[in-house]
Amino acid sequence: MSEPPGRILLTGACGYLASRIIQRLESMAEVDYILATDIRPPRVEFSTEKTEFHTLDVCEPFPDLLKEHDVESVVHLAYVMNPGHDRDAAWRVNVLGTENLLGACRNANVKQICYLSSTSVYGAHPDNPEFLTEESPARPIKGFQYSEDKAEVETLLSQYAESQPNAAVTVLRVCPVLGPNADNFIAAAFSKPFLVAVRGYDPPMQFIHEDDLVDNLLRCLIEQPRGTFNLAGEGVIRWSDMARIFGRRLLNVPAPILYGLTGLGWTLRLQQDSPPCGIDFIRHRWTASTRKAQRELGSSFRYSSREAWESFATGGIAQTTGHAD
Repeated sequence: MSEPPGRILLTGACGYLASRIIQRLESMAEVDYILATDIRPPRVEFSTEKTEFHTLDVCEPFPDLLKEHDVESVVHLAYVMNPGHDRDAAWRVNVLGTENLLGACRNANVKQICYLSSTSVYGAHPDNPEFLTEESPARPIKGFQYSEDKAEVETLLSQYAESQPNAAVTVLRVCPVLGPNADNFIAAAFSKPFLVAVRGYDPPMQFIHEDDLVDNLLRCLIEQPRGTFNLAGEGVIRWSDMARIFGRRLLNVPAPILYGLTGLGWTLRLQQDSPPCGIDFIRHRWTASTRKAQRELGSSFRYSSREAWESFATGGIAQTTGHAD
């Protein structure tokens, strides 16, 4: 087993996942120092003297923070997740921000970079196999910026790994993360009084519980593996079952109408949930195999996809109903 890194940087440190990761790192005796950065101020104070917060905009060239603080490992979480109409602004954070970070990592001779990517880089396509593997091509849906930027960042990380053979670069392709504290596009979709579906389609969906994600990410920080790994809870849950468990009415709409209405609402800025291409994710399968992670990382998952969903449905109803975020 590799030695746990003593000095760690987390970008995007004010997100709910990062906060949970920091809490776990603070409890590890092997971790000496945590440099937490975000463009936003933290909502709560960090609990130990191990963690130091710096306000940092990844869109700007990095100062010498990593070198000054002898950072050994980096967890890169700074990312614009929600769909938006300003593609350039999101690209600057997602892609240019990663370029800036990699430059700082190169300058500081960082030993490891761990990046949270997404299984959505495979795209939701009608010809997808039952389970996509890490060898399956990345085919992000055209026009869905979240996935397109993730794929572009993966290319940057691959190039960095080739140019810096002494650095361990770990890419975790993660399905949607759920749990009682979930705050993502799935949680936002279920804040509505009813749920739309494409008539004639009921795709299987994968989820990973927030605790399982944190456990597996910390494992990667300790083991420092190289390469790309899919992470998802065992099994699948159908879109219709998700609606039933959550107590939402399912409105089945013919594909041409649903795509048309979604596109009109997006163009007129009447809705901010998704451009029309996002409908593909509730129409076609995009489930991923986790065999590589289980085999090479020893990954394990306490919660199945269904159990991750149920943990959100039971713990998240009070949070999402009438919630404005």
